[in-house]
Amino acid sequence: MPNAVVLGTGMAGFGAAHRLRDEGITPVMYDKNAYYGGHTMSFRYDPGFVFDIGPHISFTKDERIQDLFADSVDQLYETIQINLNNYWRGYWPQHPVQLHLNGLPEDVVVKVIADFVDERQKPERPITNYDDWLVASFGSTFAELFPKQYTRKYHLTSAENMSTDWLGPRIYRPSLEEVLRGAISASSPNIHYITHFRYPKQGGFVSYLQKFVPLGDIRLKHELVSIDPRSRVLSFSNGLQAGYDMLISSVPLPDLVRMIDGTPRDVLEAAGRLACSSCVLVNIGIDRADISKAHMSYFYDEDICFTRLGFPHMLSDSNAPSGMGSIQAEVYFSDKYRPFSGQPSDWIEPVINDLRRCGLLRDRDRILCSNAMYLRYANIIFDLDRAAALATVHGYLDDLGIAYCGRYGDWGYMWTDESFKSGEAAAATAMENLAARSGPRRVQSA
Repeated sequence: MPNAVVLGTGMAGFGAAHRLRDEGITPVMYDKNAYYGGHTMSFRYDPGFVFDIGPHISFTKDERIQDLFADSVDQLYETIQINLNNYWRGYWPQHPVQLHLNGLPEDVVVKVIADFVDERQKPERPITNYDDWLVASFGSTFAELFPKQYTRKYHLTSAENMSTDWLGPRIYRPSLEEVLRGAISASSPNIHYITHFRYPKQGGFVSYLQKFVPLGDIRLKHELVSIDPRSRVLSFSNGLQAGYDMLISSVPLPDLVRMIDGTPRDVLEAAGRLACSSCVLVNIGIDRADISKAHMSYFYDEDICFTRLGFPHMLSDSNAPSGMGSIQAEVYFSDKYRPFSGQPSDWIEPVINDLRRCGLLRDRDRILCSNAMYLRYANIIFDLDRAAALATVHGYLDDLGIAYCGRYGDWGYMWTDESFKSGEAAAATAMENLAARSGPRRVQSA
């Protein structure tokens, strides 16, 4: 059998392992962490709070993936109707805001609708960036008060500096009738690309991987330091060297190309232009569960430190002790646009203070758990540099026969099911690369 290696044990890595096992191949899977799962991992903290690494839910409509995940948790999952809301200047409109203007200040609602109508009457203009798309879709007032502000907090750059390649179904473009209905009625329809989602009953989101773990020969605490693509040998910080016939990587592209021996300067420069956000996750557990009716809340005000909140105890009863609640706050940074400095724990107090300002935490609440972690890689930023830089980096990896997958390998905006299928596709590519060579070269692990 060919010697197949998968770098990373997240959702994409196990997607690759799943596809390889269909061919009777058990890959060796390396991970620098002491645990498998990557960003799919879940952690338990005393006195019994479970937090995922960021907000993870499964809302795929792909029945094959639904069945795979359900089987992995022995059909023990919650099916939940999603509830999303927003915070803007002390108001809590439902999500998406463009369909729920009712209750916002009257002058704001009137100006939003007037601009929306005015924009519809203008001749169609070319869309060159995300800013153009927002104004054409919603009018200038709504665009500036809501999505442009959120863009600066979540993507760390301006809408003018972003493409529209990432949008898909993520932002709903309403009709005038829908905007008007949401302005005059507090009970307008809840239209969103997510209506229901699934979440494991026990163990957090990482439980969705439990039946996939035996698909690979997993080697934890193996930090990759270099790749020799000519001899097809990997070197790790612990001194191990290992060969491969097929290499599938979910390692973030900027890190990956720096570890490849002989990477040309133009490829290194292109990788340096790839932008992503980093994130400090602040996890809070308190002594009551009635914190919010929403599963997730979006924050537009730029003087609120966090961009988004999740409430893990609302996903499964097992995520918090009985009668207690949990909050996960996301504070974003970017090496390219807003570098992070200091320690993750520096953000615990600011998050708690802003939770009190928003009314989600009360002075009498008892905080039972608080911690913070820094994620160097969070969300891909689709700035105007991305497309050309990514083509250069992917072209180089294609020439070397290194298959890539996942959010940070494909460098895309991927949901859970898309990451898993990305790993499957990368495994198929790796097998095609192997078949195209004159014959598999057997390299034994040193």
